[in-house]
Amino acid sequence: MTRKPRIPPAPLPQRDGVDPARVRLPVDGVWPTVRDHLVERLAAEPGVIDAMLRDGRIVGADGAPVTPEAPYAPGAFVWFHRDLRPEVPVPFTLDVVHRDEHIVVVDKPHFLATMPRGSHVTQTALARLRKELGIPTLGAAHRLDRLTAGLLLFTVRPEERGAYQTLFSERLVRKEYEAVAPYDPDVPLPQTVRSHIVKERGVIAAYEVAGAAPNSESRIELVEHRAGLGRYRLTPHTGRTHQLRVHMNALGLPILGDPVYPVVAGPVAPDDFRRPLQLLARVLEFTDPVTGAAHRFVSGRTLSAWSAYDAWAR
Repeated sequence: MTRKPRIPPAPLPQRDGVDPARVRLPVDGVWPTVRDHLVERLAAEPGVIDAMLRDGRIVGADGAPVTPEAPYAPGAFVWFHRDLRPEVPVPFTLDVVHRDEHIVVVDKPHFLATMPRGSHVTQTALARLRKELGIPTLGAAHRLDRLTAGLLLFTVRPEERGAYQTLFSERLVRKEYEAVAPYDPDVPLPQTVRSHIVKERGVIAAYEVAGAAPNSESRIELVEHRAGLGRYRLTPHTGRTHQLRVHMNALGLPILGDPVYPVVAGPVAPDDFRRPLQLLARVLEFTDPVTGAAHRFVSGRTLSAWSAYDAWAR
């Protein structure tokens, strides 16, 4: 059995709440220098790697800059900070619901990604919280879609993160969502929706496979309705990507503000915060795996299409 290499601690501090990038040099590598490997592997613009090496921005495990002539060292690690593109600030608060020495629970706004990925790096819940709370070790125990608002659980101590992540992977967390969608008296509710959902990498929309064994399950309940709209309670029993959005759309009740279901809309400008997806992670309930405490957190946010539809629609 091959043992995983021990990863040394990062020799560079976080920048704007974002960890430095880490690259491990392949054990079977035959490049003459570290520089040659990084140029080939990172596919950066011509001259970028050379400039970073010249400026001492790429370092080894000891924190010392890697020189342009440094010989290739199989299995070694190097770190550096990427040059980040400017991001449009998400102009909504990230409210702390609970904080102790083990966990932080926040009420995330719409349009804020959970953690750095793709074009969303500094404007993410994780990066912002690390800066605002001064906790560089903070890590996400699970994630919400960028367009979904509501409760998120973060861990303070890296050595405890696995215990909290296991709660989600083993479905030991009770999650309850709220949504606003069209009201249709012909759709029988409450009901449990089960289907086989597939989400392909690089494809925006997930889809259901008819006849395949179900891998997703959601309980859908109508809480109240008025003027052609319904307010729904959604309880997922599995955690597939876009699961609730897919299941509501399959019932003919697409969630208001959804740019993907039933039809993938064109790209939305990064500074367009109108008509947020009307989906909210309302309740998070679990037994703390470290302290044994029974936790139940409730979001204080409201869905604007229900409280003020005309303003939301404009």
